[in-house]
Amino acid sequence: MNDTISPAAPAATVAPALKPRTDHHIWGTYIFLVIVSVIELFSASIQEINAGNIYAPIIRHSGFIVIGLLIMLGLQKVHYRYIYFFIPLFVVASMAAMLYVNFAGTRINGTMRAITIGPVNVLPAEFLKLAVALGVAWILSHGQLKDRRDVSRGWFIACVVFIWVCCLLLFFHGLTNTILVAAIGFSMMLIGGVGFRKWLLAVFVTMLIAGAGIGVKTMFKSSEGPTEEQKTEARLNHEEIGESTGIGRGSTWRGRVERFLGGEKYKEPLNDLNKQEQLSYIAQARGGIIGKGIAHSRENARLPLAFSDYIFAIVVEELGLLVGLFLILCYMWILGRAAALTMSFKQTLPAVMVLGCACVIVFQALIHIAIVTGFFPVSGQPLPLISKGGTSIIATSMAIGIMLSVSRHAARVRDSGDTASDELEILPENIRSENPAMLVREEKKD
Repeated sequence: MNDTISPAAPAATVAPALKPRTDHHIWGTYIFLVIVSVIELFSASIQEINAGNIYAPIIRHSGFIVIGLLIMLGLQKVHYRYIYFFIPLFVVASMAAMLYVNFAGTRINGTMRAITIGPVNVLPAEFLKLAVALGVAWILSHGQLKDRRDVSRGWFIACVVFIWVCCLLLFFHGLTNTILVAAIGFSMMLIGGVGFRKWLLAVFVTMLIAGAGIGVKTMFKSSEGPTEEQKTEARLNHEEIGESTGIGRGSTWRGRVERFLGGEKYKEPLNDLNKQEQLSYIAQARGGIIGKGIAHSRENARLPLAFSDYIFAIVVEELGLLVGLFLILCYMWILGRAAALTMSFKQTLPAVMVLGCACVIVFQALIHIAIVTGFFPVSGQPLPLISKGGTSIIATSMAIGIMLSVSRHAARVRDSGDTASDELEILPENIRSENPAMLVREEKKD
């Protein structure tokens, strides 16, 4: 497969002469999320504050936001074709880091999760989510069939296998991230030109494999009883372990789903087993419509992981339901803006890149909010840009930077023919495929 650019094309080394296009929708949403992040993380970090420096958590968080901002500003200046060339390297590095952490990583809450570099814990799972979106975009841009809204069989199989491998790397690490990665990948396939029958077949086979894997992991009964690691993990997560310990985190998954499905969870008395969920519900109920005011949270001192996995509960407690709903609207606005951009681009690559990055951010935000509000079983998932966590902030900033780069440089339907021709000349020949969304428009017109 030849990705080189023909030397005969004089415009091959020069980007199209487009007037810089700043996407005010993405920038405005980013600024609002950062403001909420700085305010609410300071309040939610009370459990981490020590007598020496009460500002240490927010200083650390602000430092990561600044680093993320610099990365984002740098990426938006870079033409997306250069990002395309680095996608394979980023994917391989993310997968290798995930493979490493599964065997030799730093244990957090009883599970291998991080790679420790000095004082910083790097979570490869956060980068792998973005790598899946970019990797699927890379594959779909290569596999488009000419004049048809479909992907060739070979590239379709490659895309499905790639998603499966990434899911497998995450499966022993956490079920929520595995589901999230699968949702990102298959959503992009559906929108990125894969035929509907092929897509349904891939989803069906994936669900069968996933069901078998989850069944084995959660239903297996160990005759030796829980290991010391499983006992430690259960204690840290305020969970009980019965005779059916499952394999690895299988007992944790099973227990969480059983608690989620059984009884009226919002009316259960507070105990060590449901402490996280119940305190989260209490915080949200206490906030009401307009909230108790900034820095007036009561549950931030009692709710475990209020600064990360449950920060949305603190947002609602302090700022109220209205701000919580507006926060959800902001994340949905990112997805809506990405969809609008996708429908406007001429080429496949920028269309699927911008949509994939949006899916990473928005799907993760919706899962976090669903967990905190009780619509999903308990799990750990940061709220993009708002929860504490340097790796999550960096990965989210990279995603936004790529979206801004695509929005800034990609040719659109309303641009002149010369601009579209310039874009074609600088793109590798094997990814010069028309955006499948454009083909849908043409079919509707006909």
